[in-house]
Amino acid sequence: SPTKEPQHHFPFFLATYRRGISFPLLISHFSFNLCGILPQSFCFLVLSVSFLSILRSYFNQKNYFKMLGQLSKLTGNKKVHSFVKEKVEKLKPKNVVLVDGTEKEFKKFADQLVANGTLKKLKRPNSYLARSDPGDVARVESRTFICSEKKENAGPTNNWKDPKEMRSFLDKKFDGVMEGRTMYVVPFSMGPLGSNLSQIGVELTDSPYVVMNMKIMTRMGEKVWQHLDEKRGFVPCVHSVGAPLKEGAKDVAWPCNTDKYIVHYPETREIWSFGSGYGGNALLGKKCLALRIASAMAKDEGWLAEHMLILGITNPSGEKKYVAAAFPSACGKTNLAMLNATIPGWKVECVGDDIAWMKFGKDGKLYAINPEAGFFGVAPGTSDSTNPNAMKTIESNTLFTNVAETPDGDVWWEGMTKQKPSNLTDWLGRPWTPSSTEKAAHPNSRFTAPSSQCPVIDPKWESPEGVPISAIIFGGRRANVVPLVYQSLDWNHGVFMGASVSSEQTSAAEGKEGELRHDPFAMLPFCGYNMADYFGHWLSMSQKSSNPSNLPKIFHVNWFRQEQGKFLWPGFGENSRVLKWICERVDGSSNAVQTPIGFVPKQLDLQGLNVSDTDIQKLLFVNKQDWVNESNHMKKYLQIFGDRLPSGINEQLNKLNERLSK
Repeated sequence: SPTKEPQHHFPFFLATYRRGISFPLLISHFSFNLCGILPQSFCFLVLSVSFLSILRSYFNQKNYFKMLGQLSKLTGNKKVHSFVKEKVEKLKPKNVVLVDGTEKEFKKFADQLVANGTLKKLKRPNSYLARSDPGDVARVESRTFICSEKKENAGPTNNWKDPKEMRSFLDKKFDGVMEGRTMYVVPFSMGPLGSNLSQIGVELTDSPYVVMNMKIMTRMGEKVWQHLDEKRGFVPCVHSVGAPLKEGAKDVAWPCNTDKYIVHYPETREIWSFGSGYGGNALLGKKCLALRIASAMAKDEGWLAEHMLILGITNPSGEKKYVAAAFPSACGKTNLAMLNATIPGWKVECVGDDIAWMKFGKDGKLYAINPEAGFFGVAPGTSDSTNPNAMKTIESNTLFTNVAETPDGDVWWEGMTKQKPSNLTDWLGRPWTPSSTEKAAHPNSRFTAPSSQCPVIDPKWESPEGVPISAIIFGGRRANVVPLVYQSLDWNHGVFMGASVSSEQTSAAEGKEGELRHDPFAMLPFCGYNMADYFGHWLSMSQKSSNPSNLPKIFHVNWFRQEQGKFLWPGFGENSRVLKWICERVDGSSNAVQTPIGFVPKQLDLQGLNVSDTDIQKLLFVNKQDWVNESNHMKKYLQIFGDRLPSGINEQLNKLNERLSK
């Protein structure tokens, strides 16, 4: 009745405030009260609009409660229920969808994004092209935070902010951030379902593009809920593109925000990402969980979460070894992981190309799983000559981001073919010809493809127990100083080698390409706690093994040594010759000579390879003065860790200097 006082409606106002119905109800109430004053037609219009808003809110509520009912049937984990409820109330999405991970759902999202202009269907079966916003093309390390309780626990290599301050700041950023959009509830497993090496996460995102990528990169969907009960924890992940969609507003093809934050809380194992729709910033199971949060877990629980590929290599006698290798992004991890061996009788198979989780078995060996289910590879430079197995992997069921498009609806990028196409549409959607001054594909353009499609995928790539690691390799992109391959003198020296990794910067991260930066263990952007403590954790692993003699042997490689701008080593499939030497050294071969920095080969298997003896000597040469300079640079770099630096690292630095002085 229009004669009732406003406060009579207030209890219902409170009850519906969090569901978005309150405002139209209040408008309706005041319209009733003003009917005696304002024209009747105006009051009728206001009441009609209010009624439609209430009706829409009612159906949104109905959808919300239906989702909660479905969630309760799928999992009894009360923490999951609370997590989803709280975030729905905070983020205020228009709709909430529990993703099921089916192919039918994937196709539905693809059709939706094609209609929105986010994706374009390609001629390759079930494959699509996305073009991102030009300001959303790579990891944003400057906006990535490790919000540990104490600043010193984040260390000098991470951005830190007090977690209370950051939570308060993000609370405002995320308030209503999904308005007008759909929230997707994405349950996923990093690692084979049911493995005690795996970890479950739940990501809430407003990006269907992210959901499609998560479908490929993780074990995702309803099947995950079966492995999550009250006793098993999960990593809560919240992601938003940071672009609320007001009613009636037109959406853009790639929504994002110029203000970006990727935030990790290592103690509470939480991830919050705001403003970016790009891979590593938005696919929160990848670098955020599988490295930053997982590395903190690994430190607490006595295992390793590493930025490493895993491959299996089999010799002509059928003996197989598994190797893990750490390289900074865009330095050849995927090429090595999918390598076609050029040595007769040798075979390489891929377990994973980017991340390794390693835990000790009862025999004292480290066993590794690849926590991912897909490849998120750098496209430029990938070709039939550099990585034919990757090219076969992406023939279908692949998402491409920021590559160029051919007139017939296929993809292209620099290095894909010797001859450039006569005309293309570049990654920004502009016409491109070979005379264009800018590159057709973005240097950090990517492909997302299922691991199962790789023609050299290892039979044990999804083994719940993992595979035993015989050797660990570190490497970087160095034009000089660092030899083609050398082996550590012992475990602690190997840890020092990992701590010493430096590489010319690539387009996968912010910064100037070509600049040399220290990248310890290739984990600089991904370590979720103080890097000095991380060094100490690696040093301690020799005491954690029940049989230290079974620890992996440690090596360092450099495929990129140059002279006058020319690479001395052909790389790619020929790297199998280096892998052969590594395997032989694991077996106890004496084919090595000791130098101040470690063991280098006396000779490599070069049969059928057109590389001169002079170039091989240059590739394996250790210049003492260069290494004195390298040691001095390393000493200066390590000063950033202060008293937190483990004595074992300083001890190895001193030993290196002693060997160089002889």
